Amino acid sequence: MRQSWGASLKTICLIGGKLQGFEAAYLSKKAGMKVVLVDKNPQALIRNYVDEFYCFDVVKEHEKLLTLLKRVDALLPVNENFACIEFLSHIKEKFSCPVLFDFEAYRISRDKKRSKDYFKSIGIPTPQDNPSEPPFFVKPPCESSSVGARIIYDKKELAALEPGMLVEEYVEGEVVSLEVVGDGNNFAVVKETQVHIDETYDCHMVTSLPSDPSFRQISHVLAANLSLKGIMDVEAISSPKGLRVIEIDARFPSQTPTAVYHSSGINLIELLFRAFTDGIEEIRVLPKDNYCIYEHLMLDENRVLVPVGEQVLSMGSDYGNFYEEPGIEIFLCKGKNPVFTLVFWGKDKEEAETLKCRGLSIIKERFGAAA
Repeated sequence: MRQSWGASLKTICLIGGKLQGFEAAYLSKKAGMKVVLVDKNPQALIRNYVDEFYCFDVVKEHEKLLTLLKRVDALLPVNENFACIEFLSHIKEKFSCPVLFDFEAYRISRDKKRSKDYFKSIGIPTPQDNPSEPPFFVKPPCESSSVGARIIYDKKELAALEPGMLVEEYVEGEVVSLEVVGDGNNFAVVKETQVHIDETYDCHMVTSLPSDPSFRQISHVLAANLSLKGIMDVEAISSPKGLRVIEIDARFPSQTPTAVYHSSGINLIELLFRAFTDGIEEIRVLPKDNYCIYEHLMLDENRVLVPVGEQVLSMGSDYGNFYEEPGIEIFLCKGKNPVFTLVFWGKDKEEAETLKCRGLSIIKERFGAAA
């Protein structure tokens, strides 16, 4: 298996300047690529992190986009504005470069009811719908990840739910994730991670996990039955009763790709580009087997570092590099309170934890924080 993917990809254009965009820009830079960003918000979160920033609405000014794409090698939508995604799908034949996105798989994955029907149609284990007794896990049909999700312990509360909310059994266990990249015929299942969630069901930390053959097989089946040409994230609960798939997202994720990169050596941006050019092969042996810790910590009013989810980062004003040394990377998201994204990796958990202690001490020294 080749370990240097996407060698011909030199410039990538991202549409969306928030957290998905940061993830894609970060990995693009790791691959030595130039990153061009388009966002209609003049204060886009990652505007100062990319190489070039253009502020315009691609739906209203698509001719600008068509002109811009003549000098890039690939386009990647990294936003969840459905009107924008649908518009790009409508005009994609006019683009002079590949769009690294599976529009049909995204339409299925963003609709949680439709995706659950898909799981059931191919025998994928998933939480039971509309159980008779609490606790219930409720979530909106089309929102991203944690937005609007919660547990209900009293059956009477179901009557007050917003129309269209999905009601499932609450399954206890760790939230686990796997990325799959497909070229339509071959599907590369990458690296397992654990998604650590807070009380609002938002992710504040990601850590690498050992290989799980059952989860890998499930993820491969999910991608293959969609004939996936693009990237898809599979999330499941690892429960005492076995894996229960809770959702798929056929778009470039945030947070987990960085943990995948440092723990496995695989750059998902490079692999995704290959899916649209040379094609890909199934991954049998990962280039690396490291342990990675990825987390967000906010410096609160009391100068204490507290875990926060990515929704807090999305409200920031500027996101970029803060500190780097071998095995440690720290990014700073400016806002009402500074939020740090800390990434540590080493040959095992012990080494990564040691580097984490050093990283926290660096923040403490520079900001007077209680690490």
